[in-house]
Amino acid sequence: MRADVAFTAPIRLAALIAAAFIFIGAALPAASAAEAINVILDQARISKIPEHTSAIVVGNPLIADVSIQAGGVMVVTGKGYGVTNLIALDRTGKVIGEQLVQVKSPVDSIVVYRGIARESYSCAPDCERRITLGDTPDYFDATLNQTGSRNSRAQQGQAAPSGAR
Repeated sequence: MRADVAFTAPIRLAALIAAAFIFIGAALPAASAAEAINVILDQARISKIPEHTSAIVVGNPLIADVSIQAGGVMVVTGKGYGVTNLIALDRTGKVIGEQLVQVKSPVDSIVVYRGIARESYSCAPDCERRITLGDTPDYFDATLNQTGSRNSRAQQGQAAPSGAR
């Protein structure tokens, strides 16, 4: 069998170029993801504020909330799943910085589907009820009411009725 060297060289070159584009394309999203502030839902992360910032604008406050602290620090809290952005402005209203915020699920959570009903549990280390966005309203409300009742009784110094959790 005979191979045509003039024909295989362009194919090899094209394959190398395609591989380079695939490698570069895979590296670009990783680089932009490194610039994002990654926050777990219902948790906070501390980040530095650009110098001379006088205001921070949150793109979607349903996804993240920001609290400015002393010493050039901001606390970013995850409020809902998704991606939003933060824009830092100076006193004249000039944009001096912008950063993405990505809010993700906790790694210790498990979601159970019973038909169309959805329930969330935190499993660190034992699985316990944990309400979160997307849970079925009955499950969400029952867990929230139990938590509220328990907290009220704790503040009043009363013991919870037997059988309650």
